[in-house]
Amino acid sequence: MIAEVEDAGPTLPRALVILAEGAEESEAVIIVDLLRRAGIETVLAGLNGDGPVLLSRKVRVIPDAALATVPGIFNILILPGGAEGARRLATSELVGEYLKTFDREGRLVAAICAAPLAFLAHHVFAGRSMTCHPSVASRVAMYGKLDQRSPVVEDGNLITSQGPGTTFLF
Repeated sequence: MIAEVEDAGPTLPRALVILAEGAEESEAVIIVDLLRRAGIETVLAGLNGDGPVLLSRKVRVIPDAALATVPGIFNILILPGGAEGARRLATSELVGEYLKTFDREGRLVAAICAAPLAFLAHHVFAGRSMTCHPSVASRVAMYGKLDQRSPVVEDGNLITSQGPGTTFLF
């Protein structure tokens, strides 16, 4: 179940970045770094708990909290890519709950690299314009309007990007 607290009035924007085993290091770390530099409260949540997460290039990152216990309301949900990380995001029921809630409420959702595969698995953002890593483009194209000409694609409350080389733009 997605934890939320009562609205206590105006607060800084909050970003939730979900970190799964096998995620792409540069995408996760650059995203968190840039958001925090911008003054956005950013929570790096471990998909499987708050212990160290082994990423795609064998770097271990310690999340701020476990996704299952993260309290509060977030303005944006961010999914870093990486083949194995994307697979794990796509098979997580909790990630599906978050995606469906954010989609229903019109809150921002951002996914990079292979992470848009989670949209297919959880049946959100069908038919929307998006981009992704070339390795998953054929699958994403069957679900959404694929735009591989742009490094970052925005469609309403959905933001997608192609991969590690486009992370700063993302």
